[in-house]
Amino acid sequence: MRRSLRLFSALALAVSLAAGPAMAKSRIKDIVEFEGVRENQLVGYGLVVGLNGTGDSLRNAPFSKQSLEAMLERLGVNTRDATLNTKNVAAVMVTANIPSFAAPGSRIDASVSAFGDAKSLLGGTLLVTTMLGGNGEAYAVAQGTVQTGSVSASGASGSSVTKGVPTAGRIAGGAIIEREVANVQLASMTQMRMTLRNPDFTTAKRIAEVINASYPDTAVADNPAIVTLRPPAGRDMTTFVSQIENMSVEPDGSAKVVIDEVAGVIVMGEAVRLSTVAIQQGNLTITVNESPAVSQPAPFSQGTTTVVPQSNVKVDEETGKQFIQLKDGASLASLVSGLNALGVTPRDMISILQTIKAAGALQADIEVM
Repeated sequence: MRRSLRLFSALALAVSLAAGPAMAKSRIKDIVEFEGVRENQLVGYGLVVGLNGTGDSLRNAPFSKQSLEAMLERLGVNTRDATLNTKNVAAVMVTANIPSFAAPGSRIDASVSAFGDAKSLLGGTLLVTTMLGGNGEAYAVAQGTVQTGSVSASGASGSSVTKGVPTAGRIAGGAIIEREVANVQLASMTQMRMTLRNPDFTTAKRIAEVINASYPDTAVADNPAIVTLRPPAGRDMTTFVSQIENMSVEPDGSAKVVIDEVAGVIVMGEAVRLSTVAIQQGNLTITVNESPAVSQPAPFSQGTTTVVPQSNVKVDEETGKQFIQLKDGASLASLVSGLNALGVTPRDMISILQTIKAAGALQADIEVM
């Protein structure tokens, strides 16, 4: 029932969107990526300590034991010949994204994830962890208290309840940038490429037209994904980008129907259209009822009492539904209204959409997640 409500809610939302304006305008900065202005990913290996017996079992996680021994040795404590059996330590992978043009000394968030057999990282503290880039160079150092945002409780009988993921957490502002990433020199650039997040010929052309309307001959749509900028005389690239990034453009897109059957969601774009098609949906129900009867022999006949099966087979076919006919060029609202008029179930809705596509009458791509 919940899945049904989610599906029909999504379809109702799609109808309301289809009835409104075709597409809302968006700022250029929200639909493109600027060349050289991007984040870089960092990764590191570290230890979380201070766990309340929920860390790695050192016998099952030899990498945790080796890391603990190496850390203590760097601090002047020799434990090579000792038997370590603590469960308050967990080996973790630390990840972060360093933004473009980030200066040394600034802080970024760090994500911490256990990869041993630790039960929870709640309340633990990440020790100093070097964060490396894809080139193997160190760019940041992370340390701090891990916040998992999860809740867990257990009883003496062994039963437990857990909400959230206790083996993954976050340290807000837990990584300090120690080295600046090599960035492009925007002020000296003579041209810059903008990459559309959703490549489309029409959208790329509209972006170039909007920019050229204010700054003639400064933008060229090279292909569906790239628009090249050349600042006018007397302006550097940084100033020029700041002047055009807030310009509004109406993005276009292809017709697509996305179906997530597991989550119970159907999303259809406004551009979905239909060729002339007739749809009828009905249900055939076959019911078989078994009602065993007892056969009792006559007195002194020397027969035996037996069970005689009796079957009642009933076939019910839902009737009274009419064909729904949609004319050529029918919109999304017409499609959804027609399907709702048939009173179809959510699963039937998905089957009908796929069948219409197979018949060649649905002018859209269907993507099943």
